Amino acid sequence: MLETRSWIEDYFNEAADAVFIFQEDALVVSNQLAKDLQKELEFDPAYLLEIADAAIKQKFTPSDDCFSCAIRNLMPEISIPIALASDKPHPLPYFLIYHVINADNHVFSLTLKNRGVMSRMDQMANQRQLTNYVSRAHEEERKQISQDLHDSIAQGMYSAIMGVRRLNTEDLSDGNLVHFTDAIEQQLSATLAEVKEMALDIRPSVLDNFGLVPALKVLAQRLQENSGVTIDVLPKAATDGLDTDTQSMIYRIAQESINNALKHAKATEISILLVSHDHFIILEVMDNGQGFDVPKYEHFNGRSLGLMNMNERVKALNGAFKIVSAPGDGTTVTAKFPVQNAVQQPCGAFHISRQ
Repeated sequence: MLETRSWIEDYFNEAADAVFIFQEDALVVSNQLAKDLQKELEFDPAYLLEIADAAIKQKFTPSDDCFSCAIRNLMPEISIPIALASDKPHPLPYFLIYHVINADNHVFSLTLKNRGVMSRMDQMANQRQLTNYVSRAHEEERKQISQDLHDSIAQGMYSAIMGVRRLNTEDLSDGNLVHFTDAIEQQLSATLAEVKEMALDIRPSVLDNFGLVPALKVLAQRLQENSGVTIDVLPKAATDGLDTDTQSMIYRIAQESINNALKHAKATEISILLVSHDHFIILEVMDNGQGFDVPKYEHFNGRSLGLMNMNERVKALNGAFKIVSAPGDGTTVTAKFPVQNAVQQPCGAFHISRQ
């Protein structure tokens, strides 16, 4: 028992946070870091008590005047941002954590946690989550490509191979020979078209050869021809000076946003707006579809994976990403990227007539 108590005391004194334990308004015990911090910064623990008292009364007991009344009705824990050494050139940011230990005896702790350390821990946690998310997104993309290759391309090639075997093994009349060779040619042409379609989805050659705006126009035309939905491209920006990563990202966001509008929103009109200002360029993709509840899809799930993918990739380029939508009100996807010497262009429109 004595050995266990010694372990607890060692753990308490070696804790990475400064801990003060009170009963009512009297300091009962503090660990070594708390003592060192109190000595170095020359503050009275009663100061922390006053801050906690004020925060608790403001949040939970506006009609009470006593701290004991407050802790009897308080939730187990509350976090209060404070700054120590505020009279010095470099104030120290902390969180003051109030925690109820024994409500009946009015025993509680006040713990000082360094906000910088907590922020770094949050960043590490977010980075781990992002790493897991990126791995999942890449795996989903690989699965989709694998499925497309198996279900479509491989089946088309297998059908053509079977046709060639028939040509080699069967004694066909001239008429049947022409019929079978035409069928094989059509099958190979259809398979080649699907390969090209997949290549466009993975990396459009027009983006490399002609630039962002022509690539967006080709994308809009191709998707409109497949869907019958009116898609307008409104380029008001010079994009020649954009780096390759930013151009690729703008294209991907437009592609994902249009596909979402066609697949989920039942939109009949979609507009792609590209505007440049002095130091940034903005992409907006607007549709008149049924809209959706944005907070519902901010977490990891099958449908939100594309939205999460866009958001994280935009942030990786120091950009800002926003989705504005509500059920029945359509959806606007906005991505803003910092650029050097962005030049605004006169308003122009590229419109594809409904098929």
